Amino acid sequence: MIVGLRLLYLIFCRLLGGLLVLGRSTAAKNAEILVLRHEVAVLRRQIERPRLSWADRAVLSALARQLPSALRRHRLVTPGTLMNWHRRLVRWKWRQTAVGSGRPPLPEETVALIQGLARENPTWGYVRIQGELRRLGYRVAAATVRRVLRRSGLPPAPQRASQQTWRSFLRAQAHTLLACDFMHVETVFLRRLYVFFVMEIATRRVHVLGVTAHPTGAWVAQLARNLLMDLEERAGCFRFLIRDRDSKFTAAFDAVFAGNGTAVIPTPPQSPRSNAYAERWIRTARAECTDRLLITGERHLRTVLDQYAEHYNAGRAHRGLDLRAPDDAPNVIPLPAATVRRRQVLGGLLNEYYPRPPRLPHRPQETPSSAA
Repeated sequence: MIVGLRLLYLIFCRLLGGLLVLGRSTAAKNAEILVLRHEVAVLRRQIERPRLSWADRAVLSALARQLPSALRRHRLVTPGTLMNWHRRLVRWKWRQTAVGSGRPPLPEETVALIQGLARENPTWGYVRIQGELRRLGYRVAAATVRRVLRRSGLPPAPQRASQQTWRSFLRAQAHTLLACDFMHVETVFLRRLYVFFVMEIATRRVHVLGVTAHPTGAWVAQLARNLLMDLEERAGCFRFLIRDRDSKFTAAFDAVFAGNGTAVIPTPPQSPRSNAYAERWIRTARAECTDRLLITGERHLRTVLDQYAEHYNAGRAHRGLDLRAPDDAPNVIPLPAATVRRRQVLGGLLNEYYPRPPRLPHRPQETPSSAA
């Protein structure tokens, strides 16, 4: 539509210019022609190949027929250029397909399903995805699956399986993973204290093991032994422990977990995201607890963190646990709002809410019978 309006505008301008030229003398016309030719020669020296729109091509093609053959050879548009324009127009015409012809496109929901199956199952090939789609009621060829994955930038099955990230590794091994790290807190007397903690990644349960101002390798190894004693039978369920490359994690520390059948996995250098769950707990503990209190010493910090860990494990909703706490019951019966009670933690710094226990039905006192 815009190209057609522009073409009409150019034709109108040329017709108006032609009417104005009729009123001029022959000498004035010849002078104007000489000036325009000189301007064209100057522009040709500066511009190697000008860009013309479709409207410009149509106007030049129409006016070129009115020029003598000797002058057509020296114009901006040569006869060969006009023939090339015509061939391109013919190709464009026959390239246009009729509406509704050909194979219908794949629905967007099917494309999204193919992409989801490929991402969630990195070892599945094209035929395996085709078979799963057929079981779900979608008849798609393996070549179509390959074409969809190529457009989405997803490589074939062997390459997808080899591109395992830390995120996918942690999700797959969550029920067998422990993560540990240090957290430091500045006291009111500008003394730095170190907190050593361990998190069960699957349940997000946190164990605050110790607080000290001078952590050593022997102290950390002893805390590891205490943790295994506290876990008792559950200690054998954990196959991996994620830690950073801090010098306080000595060979004795690794040997404690190796004796329990737990492999220690050091994170890559300067890669805190590899231990993201522990790092996220440090940020949460600071934002909700330690940054809002003035810590006086080790005993005070140990008491505060013990209460906060109890709140974190039993009274705080977690996004990764479907907005439940690690120690919540799997089935929670909704109760009226009037039966909900609040319990303050750390002097009102944190709040926990729980249902009020139901009252026992009132039983009237038995009166002695008249027969007695």
